[in-house]
Amino acid sequence: MNYNFSDLDKYLDSVLVTEDVPGYDCMVIFEGKEVYRRMGGYADKENKKPITEDTMYFIYSASKVITCAAALHAYEEGYFRPVEPVSKYLPEFKDCLVKKYDENWNLELVKLKREMTIQDLFAMSAGLNYELFTDHIKKVMEQTDGRAPTREIMKAIAKNSLEYQPKDRWGYSLCHDVLAGVVEVATGVRFADYVQKNIFDKLGMKDSYMHVNDEIKPRLAQLYVHNEEDHKSHLREQKNDYILGTEYDSGGAGVITTLSDYSKFAYAMVNGGVGENGVRILSRLTIDLMRTNVLDEKRLKDFKTWDSNAEYGYGFGVRTKIDEGRGGNLCPLGEFGWDGAAGAMVSLSPERKLAIVYFQHMLNPHGDIIHPRIKNIVNMALADKFDK
Repeated sequence: MNYNFSDLDKYLDSVLVTEDVPGYDCMVIFEGKEVYRRMGGYADKENKKPITEDTMYFIYSASKVITCAAALHAYEEGYFRPVEPVSKYLPEFKDCLVKKYDENWNLELVKLKREMTIQDLFAMSAGLNYELFTDHIKKVMEQTDGRAPTREIMKAIAKNSLEYQPKDRWGYSLCHDVLAGVVEVATGVRFADYVQKNIFDKLGMKDSYMHVNDEIKPRLAQLYVHNEEDHKSHLREQKNDYILGTEYDSGGAGVITTLSDYSKFAYAMVNGGVGENGVRILSRLTIDLMRTNVLDEKRLKDFKTWDSNAEYGYGFGVRTKIDEGRGGNLCPLGEFGWDGAAGAMVSLSPERKLAIVYFQHMLNPHGDIIHPRIKNIVNMALADKFDK
């Protein structure tokens, strides 16, 4: 079957200029087949080293889709129920204090009205923030000589007061890092090992890790940051600040992978949980649960303050399309996914048997510009191929 992706070719090449993206890699999987793959630009712009199929990336928050899939795998195995309190597994979260401000913005710390649940972690509604380097966290990093074990960081996070009462708001935060901690305690297996066994190994993802090692360093793309003043990308330290230590498994932002490997995961997520190798990681029912909006109207208002979320709700760790027309989005209802701080993006549409994976390695990535355009161009290119 012939596919015309010429508009996508033009657009992807244009981001190298208009957004000064150093390099990109993009794949489209449709009806179980790779129908498009294009790379452009550089993994190392200064030394003119091109992007290749072996290039590795920090995918930052695109890790969250894998983390939540792994957590739902643990749920399928009966290790926990989403309605259970987090404190059943991480007791330090039982008596968190919560910030409360009066009409003059005077701060008072109050008790929990209700404990946070595991579902609150999935739904970014637990009251946590995204402050990585509080005094409590830095103390653990110092006392453990940079190891920062996941379990000890959980205790440090719990010492910080919550921003709001659980379930009262949606707030992007360390929820999925704490979710990884819950999975580790509930299963009795270090989270990185649980992901390795139940996601990476099952799908044959041999180029996916949760920590940098000497083997992959030469393949890791240089990391850049886009500067809004000169509109240029600038080289920065090749380090993921969200990976706090050698023993900290960041559920929220810790995966290092290639686009080819991540696409194996994307394939499974639009194929009812079964990978291209025939191995199942999740049931179709669980994937449908994952992409079911769980936010009430109040929390949806918080979520939709991000322009890119105009047509979306939020499920078990992913945005999920629940409205049509408000943002000019051509994806179908039920399309779901997420993105990352350096520009990685995954879009999953089981109804259309379509997965789109896009990687770049530039912080301040202009994803709100690039990602919707890629999704629309792909869906338009395949429009006459979709089942009526």
